[in-house]
Amino acid sequence: MKLIFSVLCLLCIQVSNAQEAALPILNNFNKVRDFTISNNQTESYFTVQSPNEELSGIFKALKIKEEWQEAVLVSFSGQFKDLEPFLSPNGLQLYFASNRPLLVSETKIKDFDIWVVERNTIDDNWSEPRNLGAPINSEHNEFYLSIANSKNMYFTSDRPSVKGKDDIFLSEWKNGKYQTAISMSSAINTENYEYNAYIAPDESFILFGGYKRKDGFGSGDLYISYKEDGKWTLAKNMGDTINSKYMDYCPFVDWTTKTLYFTSKRSILKADNKHNSSEFLNNITSYNNGLSRIYKVDISTLLNELK
Repeated sequence: MKLIFSVLCLLCIQVSNAQEAALPILNNFNKVRDFTISNNQTESYFTVQSPNEELSGIFKALKIKEEWQEAVLVSFSGQFKDLEPFLSPNGLQLYFASNRPLLVSETKIKDFDIWVVERNTIDDNWSEPRNLGAPINSEHNEFYLSIANSKNMYFTSDRPSVKGKDDIFLSEWKNGKYQTAISMSSAINTENYEYNAYIAPDESFILFGGYKRKDGFGSGDLYISYKEDGKWTLAKNMGDTINSKYMDYCPFVDWTTKTLYFTSKRSILKADNKHNSSEFLNNITSYNNGLSRIYKVDISTLLNELK
């Protein structure tokens, strides 16, 4: 069914001033990189990292009787750098990026690839990870997979066919198999870095990160492009309701609650007031302290401002 959301409208929620985590369970972690949640709102996955990213693992949290339980590291993560989980709409596949070796018997890390774990029902355990292989993966890095209802896959790669440093790529599902991945048009990709694409289920729009563009706010910003008559419109900065002068990235839309989740390294800390010990420590450990955190905005009300 064609989604009626032709435009993302962002309510007047100044997330740059937000103090709370997107979900209470996220307050337990200092550095969270990305986020995905099931359609029934009972299962969430996110990446937890050490400050310098030596460690990067995927955590899972379950909601039982309307309360989120303590998040735990998933069974297939914890040895290599795993990140960017994406839960399929039916909840039976979880895709993620990892630098793990292709063979279980090996320990030497490689470039980042897209992997998947699967299950027959949502109550089953996840399978062992499986590398997606070509044409999705290559001898170069692949990150941040997002899948449309058509099964088309959108992801980031730095393979030689990029227009810049990193590009958003598309691999179409045709005749029962995935086609050669191509760098998306110059309406989206530039000579700089484009990354972390989220595709609308009906492919009517795409959200992604763009680094230090001329219309940006200073670092990485979130952009939106619409598909009109089969072509993508020139990507537009999503504005200061979402973006900040800090790094903003990793968008994910939960269509059940009409919520846009995204990651930001924004900070509200200022050296303009005298602090006592308690105030000082409370401030530097606050949610908006410059570490990567998950934020959210409501997109249920529609306006044409971004189109």
